[in-house]
Amino acid sequence: MPATPSAAAARFTGSPAAGEHHLSRHLTEVTLADGRVVMVKHADDPGAARAEVTGLKWLAAADATRVPTVHGHDDTWLVTDRVTTGRATPEGAERFGRELAALHAAGAPAFGAPPPDGPAEAYIGLAPMRNVPGDDWPSWFAEQRVLPYVRRAVDDGTLRPDEARTIERVCALLPDLAGPAEPPARLHGDLWNGNVLWDTDGAAWLIDPAAHGGHRESDLAMLDLFGAPHLDRILAGYQEVAPLADGRRERVPLHQLFPLLVHTVLFGRGYAEQAVAAARTQLT
Repeated sequence: MPATPSAAAARFTGSPAAGEHHLSRHLTEVTLADGRVVMVKHADDPGAARAEVTGLKWLAAADATRVPTVHGHDDTWLVTDRVTTGRATPEGAERFGRELAALHAAGAPAFGAPPPDGPAEAYIGLAPMRNVPGDDWPSWFAEQRVLPYVRRAVDDGTLRPDEARTIERVCALLPDLAGPAEPPARLHGDLWNGNVLWDTDGAAWLIDPAAHGGHRESDLAMLDLFGAPHLDRILAGYQEVAPLADGRRERVPLHQLFPLLVHTVLFGRGYAEQAVAAARTQLT
């Protein structure tokens, strides 16, 4: 098993490494002897690399959005192409909206379904995330995407019991809050702005998925939460291909409960307050 990012890059690309640039504890940019540049990610948990690879391949299989080519992986390392980044443009954002609608329309076998060959015990960022299929979105979202993180945040002392009860009330009301029933969409699953890279032509690329079957509004709500550039144009392009149900704007905080609670578990009290505020919007 490779012991360094350069060794992993050489193993999975077939080209010796010529240099490394460490971007973080887990991510290294490796320049190969043939001039290519690849990204090498180190996984602390054996399931993390597998979950990411199967997610990238599932997104690519929809033939709707751009994802970096996967050169290979093992229990510790994942090697993909690097995206040469530029900047978002209004036209590129609108195109991305249409592409995202096509990705979602590729569908999934069930809410909570993992990508083919993907593990049930997956990750969103550094937080565990279970991919357990459910029959309907409201009950699945409550049981698999909201309440597990509520319980952990309470156990950690980050979320107060009375605040947890507020979020639990929203979960109980989910069948009435969820809007019209929709089929499972093929989600990126962790679609914050940092996981959308814009290349030098202004085209969007998706990285670091937490892919699973879910509600398409969840991906859109996460773009909204963390400030995607030209979000209005992304939504315009999306609506052009796949119009969203009435009331979507009011449901945005509902779908944001999941990423806010994940961030509560990972980063603390500030996100707990945001999660509770989002929950309260659904109770007015």
